[in-house]
Amino acid sequence: MTSPSAGDHSHPLILIVEDDPGTRALFRDALNQCGFRTIEAHNGFQALEKAQLSPPHAILTDLAVPGMDGFQFARALHQSAETRDVPILAITGHSEYLEEPDRLRLAGIAQVLLKPCAPDVVADELRRLLRDRLALTEETARARASQ
Repeated sequence: MTSPSAGDHSHPLILIVEDDPGTRALFRDALNQCGFRTIEAHNGFQALEKAQLSPPHAILTDLAVPGMDGFQFARALHQSAETRDVPILAITGHSEYLEEPDRLRLAGIAQVLLKPCAPDVVADELRRLLRDRLALTEETARARASQ
């Protein structure tokens, strides 16, 4: 299977935020093979800029990236109407973040996976988040139409 091109809008666009080049490449290659298009950022500042220029369908972010960490990045995304509803899947090697569900929820992070995590698990979780977002969007549209 060939990876979808950046201009192919029939496949969901995923922004990968990861400071380790090897890990970023691993997720990029796996997600491309699963039919996703990807863009990449190595820190939260770069990710925020890319998300604002080309809003992705979902975001995969490490929580411990340099500069603006994953929590700050997620909160900044939710301040913009264009990126407010983009689902965020976080990955981290810091299990203590799982003990802070309120911090994750307040930042707008939908789900967290612990590293190391298999790329197929990440792809499955992104698909689930995208299905949930689509269902919510359709539900909202039906509610508005019935008013």
